[in-house]
Amino acid sequence: MASHPCRICGSPVQTTFVDLGMSPPCEAFLPASRVDDGETFYPLHVGICDRCLLVQLPECLPADEIFTEEYVYFSSYSKFWVAHARRYAERMTTELGLGPHSLVTEVASNDGYLLQHFHAAGIPVLGVEPSGGVAKAALEKGIRTEVTFLGAETGQELAARYGRADLVAGNNVFAHVPDLRDFVAGLAALLAEDGLLTLEFPHLMRLIEGRQYDTIYHEHFQYLTVLTAQRALALSDLVVVDVEQLNTHGGSLRLHVRHAAAGHAIGPAVAEVLALEEAAGLHTVEGHLGFARAVDKIKFDLLEFLIGAAREGKTVAGYGAPGKGNTLLNHCGIRADLLPYTVDINPHKHGMFLPGTHIPIHPVERIRETRPDYVLVLPWNLRTEIEPQLSYVAEWGGRLVFPIPELTVI
Repeated sequence: MASHPCRICGSPVQTTFVDLGMSPPCEAFLPASRVDDGETFYPLHVGICDRCLLVQLPECLPADEIFTEEYVYFSSYSKFWVAHARRYAERMTTELGLGPHSLVTEVASNDGYLLQHFHAAGIPVLGVEPSGGVAKAALEKGIRTEVTFLGAETGQELAARYGRADLVAGNNVFAHVPDLRDFVAGLAALLAEDGLLTLEFPHLMRLIEGRQYDTIYHEHFQYLTVLTAQRALALSDLVVVDVEQLNTHGGSLRLHVRHAAAGHAIGPAVAEVLALEEAAGLHTVEGHLGFARAVDKIKFDLLEFLIGAAREGKTVAGYGAPGKGNTLLNHCGIRADLLPYTVDINPHKHGMFLPGTHIPIHPVERIRETRPDYVLVLPWNLRTEIEPQLSYVAEWGGRLVFPIPELTVI
């Protein structure tokens, strides 16, 4: 692979973790007026730094071209995720003793799905969100939000204007920043001297175990372990004092982070998860290799199923239009001949087409109207939420298909 500098240590990244070929940006949904226009495809060639072990994509597509006014991922459309955020807010409020004189800042605050819970409790909040469209939805809820990317300079400016936060939250953003050094400096600037920073992101160890390669896309610039996260945070004298293993997004980490100067003790869970990572081989370059073979099996199994269904005259529809689904469909070369349409709960996506594959997106009601034999569930990580929602498919003998971690038909 072509060399590029590591985001942590600056060493040339030359070793391949997995190569998924070329794909368009996963959230670049197409309106009908543009479906016949050309699209730009970018490489999804993931490398690993031989020195610090950070698994990473080169910055083929600048972040400000991804998180634009047209960005249509709204966190609040997942009831599971909103409930996850509410539980977190209630817990942090209690554990940290947050109240009217506190400040909670969230980076990549999206449509206010998390901060709304603190706001309702009378706790001052600040959202930092680069995408104007989803930020507008937060502002309409009364969530104070600044439309900007976080970096060292903006972190200092926001801290000077609003104060440093008792709690800084970053959910599914740590993997989304191309300038990791600048972003970490921004986090440090936002965080009060004795404040708590929590970061949630998919755990690379679980990605490998669960063969979750569809979570690789251009929005995700790096794929993290506790070890590599520690190394990145240390660039601004931040230290991981605790870690939780979560079941969100196929297996995530929630890091509890403090300023090193605050002198907080490091909990035993940090060493425990580091030991799990080491046992999985993730403290060596060699332990990361071999993932590509597992990726090929998922691709072949899904294609064999869809081709077999077509030959038998069975109908297949998709459920969901997540970014991960677009990685999967483009890597497998699946088009509307094998998957005529998908549906999504997000009305902002209705009438649009998936990037690369040009599969149309309809409202969820389309499934009941067309009664497909199979429904391919693309957001497989929300299986516990989606299975009950789609239970009505059984009324006509339809079955649900989950492609990851292995092809499952229920």
